[in-house]
Amino acid sequence: MSPPRKSDAALGTPARRLVKLRIWLSERLRLSEFHVTVLWAGLIGLAGAWTCAGFKEVTEYLHHIFTGHEGGYIESYRAMPSWRRLLAPALGGVFAGATLMLHRRLKTAKSSADYMEAVVVGEGNLSARASFVKSLSALFSSASGASIGREGPLVQLASVVSSLIGRLFHMPMARKRLLVAAGAAAGVASAYNAPVAGAFFVAEIVLGSMAVESLAPLVVSSIVATLATRNIYGGEALYSAPFFELRSNAELLCYLSLGLFSGLIAPAYIRLLKSGEWVFSLLKLPLPLRLGLGGLIVGGLAIVHPEVVGNGRTLVFSVLHGPVPWAVLAAILACKLLATTATFGSGAVGGVFTPTLFTGAATGYLFGVGMAACFPQADFDPRSFALVGMGAFLAAATGAPVMAIIMLFELTLSDQVILPAMISSVLAYLLARAIGGRPLYSAALERKGAAAVAQHLAAMRVDGLMSGDAAVLSPTATFGEVGRAFLQNRHGSIYVVENERFLGVISLNDIKAYLDQPELESLLIARDVMHEDPPQLHPGQGMNEALDLFSRAERERLPVTAPDGRYLGSVTRADVLLFLAGTPRQVEKRGN
Repeated sequence: MSPPRKSDAALGTPARRLVKLRIWLSERLRLSEFHVTVLWAGLIGLAGAWTCAGFKEVTEYLHHIFTGHEGGYIESYRAMPSWRRLLAPALGGVFAGATLMLHRRLKTAKSSADYMEAVVVGEGNLSARASFVKSLSALFSSASGASIGREGPLVQLASVVSSLIGRLFHMPMARKRLLVAAGAAAGVASAYNAPVAGAFFVAEIVLGSMAVESLAPLVVSSIVATLATRNIYGGEALYSAPFFELRSNAELLCYLSLGLFSGLIAPAYIRLLKSGEWVFSLLKLPLPLRLGLGGLIVGGLAIVHPEVVGNGRTLVFSVLHGPVPWAVLAAILACKLLATTATFGSGAVGGVFTPTLFTGAATGYLFGVGMAACFPQADFDPRSFALVGMGAFLAAATGAPVMAIIMLFELTLSDQVILPAMISSVLAYLLARAIGGRPLYSAALERKGAAAVAQHLAAMRVDGLMSGDAAVLSPTATFGEVGRAFLQNRHGSIYVVENERFLGVISLNDIKAYLDQPELESLLIARDVMHEDPPQLHPGQGMNEALDLFSRAERERLPVTAPDGRYLGSVTRADVLLFLAGTPRQVEKRGN
């Protein structure tokens, strides 16, 4: 082998200064892979907000095409003749179903088509084409007035942006899964202007973990998404509520009763939605006809009560700012439940989060009317019960009481509601679980095989998180090549490999002493400055064993070597922590 040229051997004055600067920064800013992940989460929050804003604008444009009117959905349907009220949701359902037929053909074995599947069951890989087709189907359903929320496609679109970033930069599985979760949090935050609740929605419902390693990126993504959304649409609370006042501790007994009532009826609400799926499955209709039939049912109900169309956001606002005649509200609630069941059961793409909020607000309001009739001297305001009932019913239906409490505050910005909401939400959650109620999203995760995958992930070994992005040099690499490798690579260590065999590691501190001795640069090679036999991981080791080695080695990245000494890749401490923090919990089984 010919000797290296002097220009290759020497680092050079400009490069030497840059290496010194990098060492100075690394000694004062101890940035790890976890910090880099948090930075990515912020960018994902921004991208998610812009994506969600685009979806909302396109939905409003399509709504004008379907209805011939602009503005709120209920107002549009009130201005439409009966025949058009009947046909608009049915036509939207046919288009949505035809789009879903294309979506089924685009499913692949390597990429998931749903963000929950990508986080809980998959490896953080979301199919961009399938996600686009599902979102297009949701556009047709939402714009035509289907009784379903828009949070589903908003979360899906934000998540697919995250997945594309993870795949583009070849991130390990744990980081890709967490970034998809961060995208989902950004989508929820953008949909409801609720940054903290957006993070806790994903942490509590999807990940089942509130460890700092997984929660911090979710919070950052949600905050950035909310700030970007507020810059576009303003910062007003989604359901700015009238003043709430807790006049005495005795009133807490009434809200306690409301929590128990919500815990009893929430499982029935979920069973109603599932019964819609069962009925439509018996019909054996093609997707366009099935979703068209669901839209036709919504349209028929809209002839009597136009309030059933849309996701229910306007209805929630009306209930919270009442008064509303209880008989009218009861009739609207019954029709809205049927419309949501028909839409959900037909297989329309979307979410039931906002319809669930309306159901909780309406049942709380009716409960408050009953309390006012039983205790007229107490001067109860049914709107206060609607406010608390919204959080309690959400906690019981989703199985996420912490998220429900935070969401209620962020949606209303009423701090006085926190105490009664905590009591009602926790009781509603506990009672719903005690009587065998299954959370709203558990069935979806179970269908995707989350329980089996959770067991698989629990047994995953080091090689499942291995990455090949670490810098590698030969033992004869010159000092100049070593220095330039540190400038070209953001990691704080370089591995020395010869004929695929791992020989040692070079850290920034290992070359620090030689930077002020230019006369040695042409004499030194990688073998002279490397550390031999550093701590190494092996592909068959478990995650807890790997974390223990990281703790003893006090390094952010460790090499992975085969039993015969071959270099296979590397694993970071952050990826192990993210994996352990984000490993999905076991899905609840029926009857547990």
